[in-house]
Amino acid sequence: MPAPWQYRGRVITPEDIAFIQQLIREHSGASRRALSAKLCEAWQWKQANGALRDMVCRGLLLMLHRAGEIELPPVRYTPPTLAKREQPAAMRIDTTPIQGSLSQLQPIEFQLVRRTPDEPLFNSLMEHHHYLGYEQPVGEHLKYVAWAQGRPIACLAWSSAPRHLGSRDRFIGWSAAARRRNLHFLAYNTRFLILPWIEVPHLASHLLGRMAKRLSEDWERLYQHPIYFLETFVDPTRFRGTCYRAANWILLGPTTGRGKDDQTNRPNRSIKEVLGYPLTRRFRELLQEA
Repeated sequence: MPAPWQYRGRVITPEDIAFIQQLIREHSGASRRALSAKLCEAWQWKQANGALRDMVCRGLLLMLHRAGEIELPPVRYTPPTLAKREQPAAMRIDTTPIQGSLSQLQPIEFQLVRRTPDEPLFNSLMEHHHYLGYEQPVGEHLKYVAWAQGRPIACLAWSSAPRHLGSRDRFIGWSAAARRRNLHFLAYNTRFLILPWIEVPHLASHLLGRMAKRLSEDWERLYQHPIYFLETFVDPTRFRGTCYRAANWILLGPTTGRGKDDQTNRPNRSIKEVLGYPLTRRFRELLQEA
């Protein structure tokens, strides 16, 4: 008997495949997207906030289709690729230098801009002033603009954490089952930008400290679950990660440089340093629950 398929931690049995085949037969005119939604509903395959795990389910269906286990209907719509996606346009803003002490800059206010009229401002600032440019997040994510003196001074982006990260996983000490169950309690700092005309000592570590106090509450408001642990990557060939260390982030270790889909076990990209920040003293206890 062939071994059952596995996808994103779920074991796919022959009975599951037979169910999917029957679902396709019963809805012969449905699109791939519609079939994915119906399967998510049937399996109650949902995110923590109740939304269907549509993209994960579509990946499973495509895997089984390519393996010859099921036959999906032809593709009806091909979304634009990231390469073809229109870049955020540059916005005209005041770039007069701001210098001085952190106390002189206060008060600093954070604005959660996702799904607001100011989200294009965030996208534009990241695209034109962050060395990595703007990248559209996938999955759970939050975007912040920090304001002072009526002007944007910084942007921070947070998203779902990578599935496998050896140094982080060893630091937490969780099992594979606990990681699959609790990974959504982690948030990954994908972008951090201090606008280049802002020259205020200790501003970056101050913003990270402020973020740590509010991120979990904001996340729970939108996604109906808290965050217990923060993480980020730092490229040591470009940065020392000084602001993270000053904000009491912990160096967890290096990445392998292989990426999540590597099949060669050889480095194929630059090695980064992984830093983490527990948001509660009980983070290990909470994240190790299987």
